[in-house]
Amino acid sequence: MALSTWLAFFAASWAISFSPGPGAISAMASGLKYGFRHGRWTILGLQLGILCQLLVVAVGLGALLATSEPAFTAVKWIGVAYLVYLGVRQFRTDAAPVAVEARPADGHPIRDQLAHGYLVNITNPKGTMFLLAVVPQFLNVGQPLPIQYVIIGATLCFTDLVAMTCYTSLAARILHLLRQPRHVRWLNRGFGALFILAGTVLATLSHKE
Repeated sequence: MALSTWLAFFAASWAISFSPGPGAISAMASGLKYGFRHGRWTILGLQLGILCQLLVVAVGLGALLATSEPAFTAVKWIGVAYLVYLGVRQFRTDAAPVAVEARPADGHPIRDQLAHGYLVNITNPKGTMFLLAVVPQFLNVGQPLPIQYVIIGATLCFTDLVAMTCYTSLAARILHLLRQPRHVRWLNRGFGALFILAGTVLATLSHKE
């Protein structure tokens, strides 16, 4: 991959990573609930989801989503259902004040946060379609493709890691202001509504978009 090509993709990756979406909402919700120290596991899960999406594109399954209406629809509605589920759960989260250094509550181990972040990204077919549309533009088919996919994956994960860290850190800083249960309640309801909104927007996505 030529340096100029990589720089172009690097610039595009920042725009992709910082664009609002389910991943950003998930990162902020995690930062709000757990603080930055423990919310970072959700960020790692999001990166695993991105890598899986890229792998899907690399092996050609992305083409199946692009050409198969049933496959696209199935993945889309799984994503819609999961985002709405997250929204309802966040909406009903306990309104007790939280501390910046609070540990994840029992029943929410690290593996659950990893799975949460992973599922948020992997069940979003729009992300796969976006990668399918963008990534080929930066590939040099005359050169070995595996190393190019590695470079693209590492670049996208780096920019998304920075973006999600910023979102999580920003939400965690809000913890200092949460002195009353009603403040936490309204923030949880706000994030819950955003998850449900993201699911609603995903539901309107057509196979031709």
